[in-house]
Amino acid sequence: MSENKKQSDEAIMMKIREDILTPMTKFPLSYKIWIGSLLTIIAVAIWGYIIQLQNGLGETGMRDYVSWGVYIASFVFFVATALVGMLISAVVGLVGQKWITPISRIAEMIALAFAMVAGIAIVADMGRPDRILNLFMHGRFQSPIIWDVTVVNLYIFISILLLFLPLLPDLGIIRNHMKKDLPKWQWNLYNILSLGWVGTPGQYKILHSTIRVLLILIVPVAMALHTVTSWLSALTLRAGWDSTIFGPYYVTGAFVAGSGAVLVAMYFIRKAYKLEDYITDFHFDKMGKLMVLVGLVYLYFNINEFIVPGYKMKAADADHIHTLFSLHGEYGVMFWLTQIFGLLLPITLGLFKPFRKPFPMMLIGIAIVIGAWFKRVIIVVPTMIHAYLPIQNVPEEFHHYSPTGLEITVTLGIMAMGILIVSILVKLFPVIPMWEIAEEKGVDIHKDL
Repeated sequence: MSENKKQSDEAIMMKIREDILTPMTKFPLSYKIWIGSLLTIIAVAIWGYIIQLQNGLGETGMRDYVSWGVYIASFVFFVATALVGMLISAVVGLVGQKWITPISRIAEMIALAFAMVAGIAIVADMGRPDRILNLFMHGRFQSPIIWDVTVVNLYIFISILLLFLPLLPDLGIIRNHMKKDLPKWQWNLYNILSLGWVGTPGQYKILHSTIRVLLILIVPVAMALHTVTSWLSALTLRAGWDSTIFGPYYVTGAFVAGSGAVLVAMYFIRKAYKLEDYITDFHFDKMGKLMVLVGLVYLYFNINEFIVPGYKMKAADADHIHTLFSLHGEYGVMFWLTQIFGLLLPITLGLFKPFRKPFPMMLIGIAIVIGAWFKRVIIVVPTMIHAYLPIQNVPEEFHHYSPTGLEITVTLGIMAMGILIVSILVKLFPVIPMWEIAEEKGVDIHKDL
């Protein structure tokens, strides 16, 4: 290596380290306020959950007929958004799209955090959470719930590996170059997690091979994750759920929700950490195009979801469709607002390049995420209200479902917990993979270690 090349590589690596690692050493007041706010929401939610645990699920809006509410809707939402790790890192990455490099770790952090809190949403929905061990001790393989628990935990495990293994070279860099800039406990943490990484060609060969195997493995696991989640509904005879397309319908909807979450995270991380040189307008443009692509596929399944039962118009299906499509229906306004602002408008705006800029994409991402959550409410609740069993000789409140203040508080706490995990991960670990950026720039990163 020539002297000029060596000096150039050192200058590039120094800039990469400074740009990406400096935010990890600073804890501004705004970050502390942000974390404090999330912890406050979580604390209030825990208080609300304790009340629910003491008094029972009667504290919620759920009753005999609507036994699933915003808790299960949130579970489906979190599982859906968690699939973004597979979409970005595996599907897009395995086809050779290098533009995902600066955002792949963001997607993996979101995937891990949301998959973890999905389980918390399930626990919140249980009247007797102490009985959750029965699933593992006495669970029957015939139950889709067992399939769901198994595949969720498997997805979390692979997501941890996909987040941790690509961090090893970066952790080695931090260990060697930031000992004086970090508190002792934090440097010791990185030193332990780096697993003695020294950056030999052999280590990189094993790392690349292992990551590739995991990226291939996570595709069927992720597909199974949300397909099995859809089967919790589709394996019934209820109008609105009795459908053969729920598997791909859920998966494509997950890609849309995950794309929206990544767009929001990209914008705020780039702005807070001043990463404009790494997360550029080009990346927002590419993510916007990806969002349009998965959105169009999801739109097809949305049409398919209703055109088939709408054509047949069986009595139960007709009642269900009227509830959603009519503005006078109980969920009509929510349905159309969700479809328009959570799907149709984002797809339409994403077709035009001026809207595929950072700020418009962030707003579109927020609309997608909000719409995705309400879409899960629409999937879960109206179907349970229109059960085949007649609703008669029961209190009027059994005919409808409205989440109570306690229920909303606990749900917001679960959401805050997912956001908190992401906020901590992006502060503790390099949010941009330094070694991959260096490789793309042709820098010999082995010399840096």
